[in-house]
Amino acid sequence: MAPSELTPSAAPPVARLIEAFHRLPGIGPKSAQRLTYHLIRMPQEEAEELASAILSVKERVVLCDTCANLAESAECTICGDLQRDQTQICIVEEPLDVVAIERARVYSGLYHVLHGVISPVNGIGPNDLKLRELLERLRDGTVKEVIVATNPNLEGEATAMYIQQLISPLGVAITRLARGLPSGSDIEYADDSTLAHALESRTEIAGRQDAGTE
Repeated sequence: MAPSELTPSAAPPVARLIEAFHRLPGIGPKSAQRLTYHLIRMPQEEAEELASAILSVKERVVLCDTCANLAESAECTICGDLQRDQTQICIVEEPLDVVAIERARVYSGLYHVLHGVISPVNGIGPNDLKLRELLERLRDGTVKEVIVATNPNLEGEATAMYIQQLISPLGVAITRLARGLPSGSDIEYADDSTLAHALESRTEIAGRQDAGTE
């Protein structure tokens, strides 16, 4: 293996691990090197536990059949909790957004994870998201409110508008997270109080089919 620009003098196993870390999102060259040398100094048992945890995630984690959140079986713990409000569904882009909103401890309904947003530049259209599954969940009339919690950026807003147009004929109340989330930010990185305020101050999206016609 030819030496990498990141690891010109490192032993091949060390260089391979540095390169692997560097491929992870948010990990720069120096962070990749620090993580690698930390693992080298780590006791054997801890290194094996870390490796086992990584393999376990790849082998055992699946998508919930209902909401598409990460789960260990066909139903995630949130969908399986009958104490949660079955009349509310909060739509988010990614599983990490579920974690962030749950951390705020002000929402007790259900979720639906899109696994992305509409992004023509990246070749992602509505058919690439979990929208068909969302429509199936709304057909029996149990859900009374859909909270659109896509990120407040260009793609998130476009996706929110598409969802509003898609489900408004069903007569379900559609709300959007309100003030508190700065434009262009990601829900994943919002602090607890900001998310709590946004959830509590959500507003209904205009344009529902039953909102009045000319």
